[in-house]
Amino acid sequence: MAQAAPAPGGVPRAGTRPEIGARTSEGRARPPDVFDARTHRIAHIAVPVVLGLVYGYWVAADARQGGPITGGNLLLGWISALVFAVVCIALLTLAPRMPRELHALLWTAFAGIAFGFLYIQTGHSVWRSVLMSLLVAGCTFVTFFYRYYTREDAFGHRVR
Repeated sequence: MAQAAPAPGGVPRAGTRPEIGARTSEGRARPPDVFDARTHRIAHIAVPVVLGLVYGYWVAADARQGGPITGGNLLLGWISALVFAVVCIALLTLAPRMPRELHALLWTAFAGIAFGFLYIQTGHSVWRSVLMSLLVAGCTFVTFFYRYYTREDAFGHRVR
């Protein structure tokens, strides 16, 4: 049979209720950070670079459409990777300093433009590429605006 563990400070007397500590309404505590500041600085550059390389490869693969790999195709992939990584690093640096609406709008523009450029490489019409990128951008805006609206105050300071 399971027994209740005694409260710290001994067993309460019969007829008394143990005190329960008051909860604070300051929000949830953040989980402990397992990485040091150096690791975060490296990841701040390394993650966009790796994502840029994946994006550049994807653009080059879509542009060649199953044909042979050419120098122009490689150049397109490398330039796409470089632009993607530089813009991503710039957004990671500058966007958190913006108000939440502009913060969400910057990431929306980045996602919509990146998707639209990737989609047009597949050979679809310009109108279909524009509509698909607007759809992706709209979903991105709704998601990011909700995220920033629920986790930041009007001045961009994290609430939780």
